[in-house]
Amino acid sequence: MTEEEFLKNYDSNRFFKPSVTVDSIVFTIRDEEIENYRKLPEKKLQVLLVKRAEYPYKDKWSLPGTFVRKEESFEEAVQRSLKAKTNMEYIYLEQLYSWGDPKRDPRTRVISTSYMGLVNSEKIHIKSGGSTNDASWFTITLNSVKEKMNENKHGYIKEEEIDIILENKNEIIKNKVKVVKELVNGNQIIYTQILYSELAFDHVKMLIYAIERLKNKVEYTTIAFNLMPEKFTLTKLQQVYEILLGKTLLKANFRRKIANMVIETEEYDENAGHRPSKLYIFNKNWQSHIF
Repeated sequence: MTEEEFLKNYDSNRFFKPSVTVDSIVFTIRDEEIENYRKLPEKKLQVLLVKRAEYPYKDKWSLPGTFVRKEESFEEAVQRSLKAKTNMEYIYLEQLYSWGDPKRDPRTRVISTSYMGLVNSEKIHIKSGGSTNDASWFTITLNSVKEKMNENKHGYIKEEEIDIILENKNEIIKNKVKVVKELVNGNQIIYTQILYSELAFDHVKMLIYAIERLKNKVEYTTIAFNLMPEKFTLTKLQQVYEILLGKTLLKANFRRKIANMVIETEEYDENAGHRPSKLYIFNKNWQSHIF
């Protein structure tokens, strides 16, 4: 039998067919509105959520996602979902991970592949559509409430319980996960267990995974620039790095390390305060190195 004959007579029902979906974790950094007009707004990491209009998890907030159609790629499905449900298109996206717990979806066996997106929200005007009732940016707050580490002959096991609070103007979504990081012969393995979640499905696991990936990638790639406008001040760029890394950076060290990643323009940010600040653009010819 030739391969052509084999494929012609192949029984596609020979193996179980699970459904396949894609889900998007889209981040931005926006100014958080404050009531005290005397204070400057503080920048916060935010994630895009949509409110489901259908069962299961009707009226629950979730990550934007969709079932993959028979003749489309995962990337095409992600773009279609974001456009239909949030009016968002042509943004930076990268594939993260596949989620295959047999019970992750109460309808049937559904395997999902998650994608991380980054946008400058100043150029994005979201609105809900399709199978969603609402779309909104939620500020992310992470609080480590319990942590322990044990060393063993292979490396170590670190357990951490994390409260994940998601908040917009009207709602607060509470979640708690347990993250186990095990180092075995130099390789790190990560497990995540949902202890409590007000998000639909297992989307809080996707979210914490994406946050961890984002923090790691900002150290050695130009991924942070996807959150910036075309022209920016170095102060605002440093703020973005500090938010993503979760720590304060020394101004002199930061500017030395990003010196070759940016190009100075002849323009100034007139809204930067009492002293206008020089505007910069990303150097597209920059060669990747450790940040």
